[in-house]
Amino acid sequence: MRFYNRNKEIKKLKEIAFSSSNLAQFTVLTGRRRIGKTQLLLKAFEDQIYIYFFVSKKSEVLLCKDFVQELSSKLSVPILGEVSSFTAILEYIFQLSKKQTITLIIDEFQEFYTVNPSIYSDMQRLWDLNKETARLNLIVSGSVISLMHRIFENSKEPLFGRAQHFIRLQPFDTSTLKEILADHLPSYTSEDLLALYSFTGGVAKYVELLMDQKAYKKEAMIRCIASKDSIFISEGKNVLIEEFGKEYMTYFSILSIISEGKNTRSQIEDQLTKEVSGFLTKLEHDFQLIKRVTPILSSPTKHMKYFLEDNFLIFWFRFIYKYNHMTEIGSFDLLQQIIERDYAIFSGMMLERYFRLQASESGNFTHIGSYWDRKGEIEIDMILINDISKTIRFTEIKRNKQKISISSLTNKSLHFESMHPIVKSYTKEVDGLSMENM
Repeated sequence: MRFYNRNKEIKKLKEIAFSSSNLAQFTVLTGRRRIGKTQLLLKAFEDQIYIYFFVSKKSEVLLCKDFVQELSSKLSVPILGEVSSFTAILEYIFQLSKKQTITLIIDEFQEFYTVNPSIYSDMQRLWDLNKETARLNLIVSGSVISLMHRIFENSKEPLFGRAQHFIRLQPFDTSTLKEILADHLPSYTSEDLLALYSFTGGVAKYVELLMDQKAYKKEAMIRCIASKDSIFISEGKNVLIEEFGKEYMTYFSILSIISEGKNTRSQIEDQLTKEVSGFLTKLEHDFQLIKRVTPILSSPTKHMKYFLEDNFLIFWFRFIYKYNHMTEIGSFDLLQQIIERDYAIFSGMMLERYFRLQASESGNFTHIGSYWDRKGEIEIDMILINDISKTIRFTEIKRNKQKISISSLTNKSLHFESMHPIVKSYTKEVDGLSMENM
């Protein structure tokens, strides 16, 4: 699959690189595994010389051998010889960058915690000593969000406050998913687009894997994902276990419960029979996997629910993790049947997420959300508000257009207005969206 999108990120990286010719620049690139961080960096600097260090789980001595080889192959400089310290290599690069502009990319930067944590303190010292005179474009990238958050946003860590630029790489937007699917299957249907969005959430590697397997149709995607040799089967564990550590089973249980639609704290605690507020806080702030959501325009603590942020993980917990006993005995055909059986309900929820994402991408609204009352008797799928133009749109979202009830939605909108009188003067629109509108 060819390289898609990322134009804004590439532009920013090139602007930062240009600035480094006058003053050292320090950029942090984060994003979940498989999102395309490495490919973005290689694409952004494909027309210039750069040094690329990948921090694998090796001893520092073995890593330094790899780094020295990369350094000597990319720059016309003397080979350092036997070097066992990354700090020595970095110090050498700082000195070189005082004579020429150098772009240095350090991938999986958080792995220095495993290799040698003192490297972060040494890097702080070298950065503080050399940043005014060096012409170094330093870019560090990492996939373990909790560790990258700790390294750069914890005030007790040595590199706190050192980075000048932060880029959080997001999944492909809806227009890019359409472009990719159209390139591979010009006759694609809304069902195919919804399936691609629902299963991958726009994560670049997942999209690429499906396209490479020619899984362009919903049915083919399900067969590809839920098959014996599919990387998707173990992907949830691979993404999360390193984040969670020894308490991963509790976190997995919480995420599994949320993926099933039991998304209030009381519902989660009823299922687990234990207090979970600390785990929920970490899932939201440290791991950035869930989001607290309240009814639109409501106070931050009113009728609060928790939702997973990642489409693929919603799918993985709902189908792969839940039915892992089937994958262990090789019942992949039956798993595919279960996914097909429950797909309409699952994708209906994803369709709501799709339209909210699309509204966000438009940049036309000051508030985007949904609404539910305390008893759960009144629910509105999507409300879009523009406080500048004084407009409000109430939307019901259904897979099947015939199931949309504008009269019922109008009554719900009147209830919402009674709870939030400030919007009564706004120009109101009540409409419905279905798969025909994707």
